[in-house]
Amino acid sequence: MILAKVTGNIVSTIKATGYDGRKILIVQPIHPNGDACGRSFLAVDTCQAGTGDTVLILEEGGSARLILGEPDAFTIKAVIAGIVDEIHYQVNV
Repeated sequence: MILAKVTGNIVSTIKATGYDGRKILIVQPIHPNGDACGRSFLAVDTCQAGTGDTVLILEEGGSARLILGEPDAFTIKAVIAGIVDEIHYQVNV
């Protein structure tokens, strides 16, 4: 799983099979402290997430398709699996 921040959305009139009727969001991976890490990418929303939300991403195609309930949607690589309410972590020094 990847911790990420939703930074925007994608609007598309023509989509590949499996994306029809689905909301696609731009997500930026983050560290638990909120600092950005890695490159932004696209994820299919399954949780009604919006811009500014901290989310959990599944970026493994098989698991992503399982959550969507579409085992044949091979073009889908990443899905938003949950919206994070709070983050508690301990820094070991």
